[in-house]
Amino acid sequence: MLLPPAEKRFIRLNKVTIISLFVLILAGGVVRSTGSGMGCPDWPKCFDRLVPPTDVSQLPEGYEKQYIEGRKAKNERFANTLEQLGREELADEIRRDKSILVHEEFNAAKTWTEYINRLVGAITGFLILLCAIFSFTFFKTKRAIFVWSVVNVFAVGFQAWLGSIVVSTNLLPWVITVHMLLALVIVAISIYTYFKARSLYDKDLMTSHKSGAIKALAAVSLLTLIVQVGVGTGVREEIDLVAATGQVPDRGDWLEQVGEIFDWHRTLGVISTVLIVLLFFVVRSRFAPTTHQSRFTNILLGLLVLQLITAGLLGYFDIPRFAQTAHLVLASLLFGTQYYLMLLLGRPVR
Repeated sequence: MLLPPAEKRFIRLNKVTIISLFVLILAGGVVRSTGSGMGCPDWPKCFDRLVPPTDVSQLPEGYEKQYIEGRKAKNERFANTLEQLGREELADEIRRDKSILVHEEFNAAKTWTEYINRLVGAITGFLILLCAIFSFTFFKTKRAIFVWSVVNVFAVGFQAWLGSIVVSTNLLPWVITVHMLLALVIVAISIYTYFKARSLYDKDLMTSHKSGAIKALAAVSLLTLIVQVGVGTGVREEIDLVAATGQVPDRGDWLEQVGEIFDWHRTLGVISTVLIVLLFFVVRSRFAPTTHQSRFTNILLGLLVLQLITAGLLGYFDIPRFAQTAHLVLASLLFGTQYYLMLLLGRPVR
């Protein structure tokens, strides 16, 4: 594949950005599973420092009151915004939630875990900005690459603002859920621009025959996975609420308290598994083993097996923290792989 230097640079940078996005999702999963989300009580700095403290003696004097007051003011502005959007119930929920104003004791390990997450986020945001700048080379040949690369910068900016809301609301569950789903949108945009740039020159990416039915199956499978991820974040919200009450000390009993939403998540998991396995066999029956389509279905099936293993660990081994993080990361990798596969099935050779 002979590429002009500018296009080659964009493709390489975009590939690194996609990897960085998945590393960021991993870092966010570690933060959530270790309860480190409030390791830094302010944003974007950490305890008003570029490099966070390692000992309680390094904390700013009277920081608790200062950050709580700042958080209260930001939450009020956020609640006002929700009211203007017609979401009065959510606005009232934020105003009534006294736990938002509860200060968390300093923990150096949690602080640095959250700080590393933010550092990875800053690097990823910078990479996405560079992608938008370098995408200008496609302005005449494939303007969609440029447009979506710029859109992604704004999406990252909104995601950064939403990250500050996550901190100010003291990890309000539904805000974390929106934060996660938006991360998948950003991943999808980066994968899309990467594919479009490569497909301009690499004709091997394209299908050699009509694959409309297979693409439809891939789209249904992807949609099912997205719904399952959304419901899964709801399960996680319920688990967080159960854990926060302290009334069920045994982690192994938490899932029993979640209720109907866990049944929906499990059912969708079965449906998603069936669709992915079906997609694997259909693609392998239509495409040679050396094609990109077959290779990505192999990856997809491998990720599915690993995801089922983490699901078993969560369900039968008292929700281990490492399995929570692995389950989240594997879900995002399944999403990215299925989305890329759907793109591979969507462009016949001309």
